[in-house]
Amino acid sequence: MTAGGATEFDVVEATVGGIHAAMRGGAVTSRALVEEYLARIEQFDAGGPQINSIVTVNPAAIEDAERCDRNFTQSGELAGPLHGIPVVVKDQVETAGLATAFGCIAFKDYIPARDAPIVRRLKAAGAVILAKSSLSDFATSWHGISSRSGLTSNPYNPSFDPGGSSSGSGAAVAASFAAVGIAEDTGGSVRVPASFNNLVGVRPTTGLVSRTGISPLVWWQDTAGPVARTVRDAAILLDVLVGYDPDDPLTAAVAGSPGIGGYAANLRVGGLQGIRLGVLRDVFGDSGSAAGSDVNAVVDAAIDELAGIGAEVVDVAVPGFASLLDETALYFTSSHSDMNRFLEARPDAPLHSIDEVCATGQVHPLNSFLPAIAATPLVTDDDPAYLRKVVARGRFQRAMLGAALAGRLDAFVFPTVRIPPPSRAEVLDPSSSLNTTMFPTNTEMAARAALPAVSAPAGFTAGGLPIGLEFVGRPYGEVALLNIALAFETACGHRRAPVLRGPDR
Repeated sequence: MTAGGATEFDVVEATVGGIHAAMRGGAVTSRALVEEYLARIEQFDAGGPQINSIVTVNPAAIEDAERCDRNFTQSGELAGPLHGIPVVVKDQVETAGLATAFGCIAFKDYIPARDAPIVRRLKAAGAVILAKSSLSDFATSWHGISSRSGLTSNPYNPSFDPGGSSSGSGAAVAASFAAVGIAEDTGGSVRVPASFNNLVGVRPTTGLVSRTGISPLVWWQDTAGPVARTVRDAAILLDVLVGYDPDDPLTAAVAGSPGIGGYAANLRVGGLQGIRLGVLRDVFGDSGSAAGSDVNAVVDAAIDELAGIGAEVVDVAVPGFASLLDETALYFTSSHSDMNRFLEARPDAPLHSIDEVCATGQVHPLNSFLPAIAATPLVTDDDPAYLRKVVARGRFQRAMLGAALAGRLDAFVFPTVRIPPPSRAEVLDPSSSLNTTMFPTNTEMAARAALPAVSAPAGFTAGGLPIGLEFVGRPYGEVALLNIALAFETACGHRRAPVLRGPDR
């Protein structure tokens, strides 16, 4: 028996809907859930394979769960769509009274006074903030490396990388250390960990979700998003996150706009008859390399499966794609200024600029990206180079949408990342190109063109490493993308739990 008298409930692969059904049936309490997840964190994250995805456990989690249980006992009703659901939140997101280090050891003792708006939305929906998850220093690496927490490992094989920068959220949700997770995506930090950890990851249209209280990387691209084990759980979480924030002007688009929200309610189980998908062959991996051919084989099989459940699949290209992708890179134009503005606005923070952070030397030694950003000039909103890149973003989006219209496409489809999860040895090699902006991800296109994207589990390599398939749609087209991903998930079922080994409880 678990606390509260409920029969022990298996949290492995548990869904939000399954948990709520068990709560209504008296089979589990929120407190029991929290205790089960915490036991798994102790057994497998801190011990056993030492996934190392959790940075800080919320000391009030059990108390918060008990409050949910009391409310349910008194009212007989679940308090919201995430009632009693333990959620892991990327440690890039400010949480009142709970340390928020942004992945950097220099900020390990920084405790924000206020919750980020998305944390307030989670709590209002009934969620229990279980823990904060690891990330690279200020979200500036594609890998699970951090001066704050060290190395995060892939639960499918701890000798491999879980992807970044939301490495902890991806690994924790994959390993069932929480029901669902919050990640953040500037160029792919929701979708790369989703791909490498056999998860569903959603990058919403930029502006649907508030970025206030989340350390930035590129203001025009940053967005929080859900990582989950199922499409339905991702949709439930997205419903909670979306909303207007007067402190984030990009969210003005959601105020009174039709078609925003209702993602879970609008999921429809079925085939893909009448859906036309455009395969971007130009962004597949190098078929002459072992890594590229491994990914291509899994993705080609997944595309055949999509056709098998009714989708019309055609090869397409985006005119000027490579040059537009290059023209819209803002990391070495605006990131320095965007990050400094965030830190300057926090008088209680230990440091107030990225320059100061790098000057301390308290950045992971393999993270060359953050010092490179600090070395770039600060820019203003009227800087010509900056403005050219911002204008190019509009051209990129129009090129993507024009190709979709010309091909009569409902979505683009391609590998989320062109290679499988790299080995830890590859990541730790200072000379590896994987530690640079040359990392072969395909996630930048949706981010720079301000389009929504979903990465879904596509299958596994012969060596047992997860591969993701990305769908990219039109602005505010999340419902369509989620339904495509749901049809794929329902028919093909590529999600499976990792086998974690550790000492018996």
